[in-house]
Amino acid sequence: MKENTPIQEIQNPILDQNGVRLFIKRDDLTHPDVSGNKWRKLKYNLLQAKEEGYSTILTFGGAYSNHIHAFAAAGKLYGLKIIGMIRGEEHLPLNPTLSFAESQGMKLVYMDRTSFKNYRDHIPRLKEELGDFYVAPMGGSNALALKGVAELGEEINNSNQQFDVVCAAGGTGGTLAGLISSLDENMRVLGFPALKGGEFLYDDIRGFIKESGLKENVDWELITDYHFGGYAKKKPELIQFIEEFHQKHHVELERIYTGKMLYGVMDLIGKGYFSKGDRILCLHSGGLQINR
Repeated sequence: MKENTPIQEIQNPILDQNGVRLFIKRDDLTHPDVSGNKWRKLKYNLLQAKEEGYSTILTFGGAYSNHIHAFAAAGKLYGLKIIGMIRGEEHLPLNPTLSFAESQGMKLVYMDRTSFKNYRDHIPRLKEELGDFYVAPMGGSNALALKGVAELGEEINNSNQQFDVVCAAGGTGGTLAGLISSLDENMRVLGFPALKGGEFLYDDIRGFIKESGLKENVDWELITDYHFGGYAKKKPELIQFIEEFHQKHHVELERIYTGKMLYGVMDLIGKGYFSKGDRILCLHSGGLQINR
């Protein structure tokens, strides 16, 4: 498992024209199957489960979830049994995400969408049916996740380069909360929610930080204009941007998180949003399995 992942500078005329520099923290290179923020968030949950004597972990996610994909692989690496509670009905043949998860030994259990909205309420019943297990939250975001993401923040703090702005995509908000509570105060954080109506993350992020006994170290805000309709949408302009970025810079992106965030960052640069001289670091949070 590769930590302290490299930082790559991007060269593009639009950056020179606007007087900024752009870098990518390549957390997609942590591991082929447990990449990016997923490894950061899972690491201490896995260790905690083992420390408490559990041999089985149950977690929750959608049928195309990066979290389910990563947790299945991480469970195998750590010698733990993983149960994946999947939102919706079973559809055969399995899609690539669930097929991979099953190949890693994950037991797939399905829950209808209505029940899934209150999935935590079903944990006692599931323990009766499936035996005892450690519960890891959907998306992996909790206090232990923030501990893992804090290590990412420290890598950025201790790198031999200075940054003014750190940008990251947001799903549940755990990664953003970890960065906001661990980065040096001279930086600011921009979060790019992947979901439509992402303003709800303001409260969720503050909640994660408070529950973890941490504080907000940096100024931060959410940029909610680049969700492209939500998780399941495939907008042509986003797909074109991802393909061109890969061709020009040899960095593969995906359409759910990092692709949207980098599209937004490049668009904001072109609109003069950033100050001249700003050094902008974007987190590549992995999740490339969606492209397979």
